Amino acid sequence: MVSIAQLHALLAAEPHQEFCCAMNLNLYDAPAMKSLATQAAVGRHLRVTDGSKGEIPQTAIAVELCEDNYPGWLAAEDLENLTPATAPYRPVTLTRSAIHPHLSQAIAFTQAAMRQPNIYLWGGTVGPNYDCSGLMQTAFAAQGIWLPRDAYQQEAFVQTIDLEEAAPGDLVFFGSPERCTHVGLYLGDRRYIHSSGKSQGRNGIGIDILADEGDTVNQTY
Repeated sequence: MVSIAQLHALLAAEPHQEFCCAMNLNLYDAPAMKSLATQAAVGRHLRVTDGSKGEIPQTAIAVELCEDNYPGWLAAEDLENLTPATAPYRPVTLTRSAIHPHLSQAIAFTQAAMRQPNIYLWGGTVGPNYDCSGLMQTAFAAQGIWLPRDAYQQEAFVQTIDLEEAAPGDLVFFGSPERCTHVGLYLGDRRYIHSSGKSQGRNGIGIDILADEGDTVNQTY
């Protein structure tokens, strides 16, 4: 548990102090905390980004997740759900051969999530409600494999292959040449599992088929 006073003291001693989430936490896209930006699962590290720049706000605190510097605003009342990290976050680099045995488990994670009652939640990463990239990030994180947060970041992070080369466990991206806006997980036989919004006709996790015609869900991306 960390109080505002303790936060001041910790950051005065170490401006780059990291904190560990003791429970799943919401991070918002603005200090008003009206819209979710993302969520931080138990055990994730974050740091305060405005702590060394003057007075820390009493209602919302600017933070970023240590894995990818993803920004958000944490409700001050959630400070009690943080503990000072005893060691800084250290990324783990995995080779393709190390990742491959875990792909079936990532698929199983998404299928288990689909079987739970769920809706599409913009910013959702901790379940049962996910957005598209949050589902992918969490499915792989559960296997010890890190992915960036947003779909366009995930697209830039991975190696591009042709659809004909796709194998179960590969990521499938949607959007325009300028910007990726959606991501799913390939299952084989042109099927993919993903979390899509209400306006795309599903409002949750489901399986669809990659097709030039007939798939009303993937045609919306």
